[in-house]
Amino acid sequence: MNQHTGSLGARETPMRWKAGWVAKLAGSQRFQSFAARVPGLSRIARKEGEALFDLVAGFAQSQVLYAVVELRILDQLKDGPKTLDDLFAHVAIPKERLHILMQATAALGLVANRRGAYRLTSRGAALLTVPGLVQMIRHHDVFYRDLSDPVAFFRGDVKTELAEFWPYVFGAGAAVDPDVTRTYSDLMADSQRLVAEDTLRTVDFSKSRAVLDVGGGTGAFLTAVGQRHRGPALHLFDLPAVVPGAQSRFRGAGLLDRVQVHPGSFRDDPLPAGADTITLIRVLYDHADATVAALLGKIYTALPPGGRLVVSEPMTGGQNPTRAGDVYFALYTLAMQTGRARSQAQISECCQSVGFVDVQTPHAPRPFITSVVTARKPA
Repeated sequence: MNQHTGSLGARETPMRWKAGWVAKLAGSQRFQSFAARVPGLSRIARKEGEALFDLVAGFAQSQVLYAVVELRILDQLKDGPKTLDDLFAHVAIPKERLHILMQATAALGLVANRRGAYRLTSRGAALLTVPGLVQMIRHHDVFYRDLSDPVAFFRGDVKTELAEFWPYVFGAGAAVDPDVTRTYSDLMADSQRLVAEDTLRTVDFSKSRAVLDVGGGTGAFLTAVGQRHRGPALHLFDLPAVVPGAQSRFRGAGLLDRVQVHPGSFRDDPLPAGADTITLIRVLYDHADATVAALLGKIYTALPPGGRLVVSEPMTGGQNPTRAGDVYFALYTLAMQTGRARSQAQISECCQSVGFVDVQTPHAPRPFITSVVTARKPA
């Protein structure tokens, strides 16, 4: 073992030296000027330069996206191309500024200008059809305000609006307002379809006898399970305020006779027993470590020997950070002030710490939508 470790360290040392040397060279202005003149290096230098400028311009790009969605410009293009005059008739901003906005939108790849008329690109059309995406963008004004002073934000000196936008994470008592509950439930349900799709592509529920979805909201994921598999009995556990919406969804999907809804708070109430599969779909990242540990302990108790836990939510990249997990979701959960985005390895450790075994971290088809961890209670 010591011999193997020594050889590994010997291999890593030159690699670390090489990485440091490359970074030092890239940071040299003389080398940058030289690279810009050499054909092979100029392409690399240009690509890196474009990537750096993309980081600099990122906020402006996000604001263009928000404006386009808020003004419903892409919706106006669904029926066909429109000229600037056509769009101006429906958008209350000066024409010269609208032209700048549309050119910026074209630069983002959402529209294309052909012979003086703007049309949707495939990316722009997808933005309109991806479930929940437009709704998420429209509520980003809250997130952006929380990040308006990023230094104060990272110091923890900002009282964030997102913490008030999602009060349900503080417990059942904070989610009694039906309007707040409806806003949360609608937003989560719309975007949950993609999460459900990828989770069901990753995990096989066909052999489950009964599935309990904890914190399942209005039942979007459980509905997807029921429509995919006829065998499992379906159980949903969530706050009393979301129960009517869940029952309405199950009724509309023709699943009401297969589903039992259990109102309650996993913070305060025991979980229903009897399910051999328990799912947590976009739940853990909303909560602090102590809450997560307590919840996993309750799930371990509720499961029978050999029972399975399935966790599905956006996760960080761990040793290989990702923009989706380590930039967007990490900051979003930080602004919520209750939870945090975790990696598959961190969630696996949480599961093992309460007694779960056979922890699996399958490859996610679209990690920017969700990643999965599964674990079993010892038989």
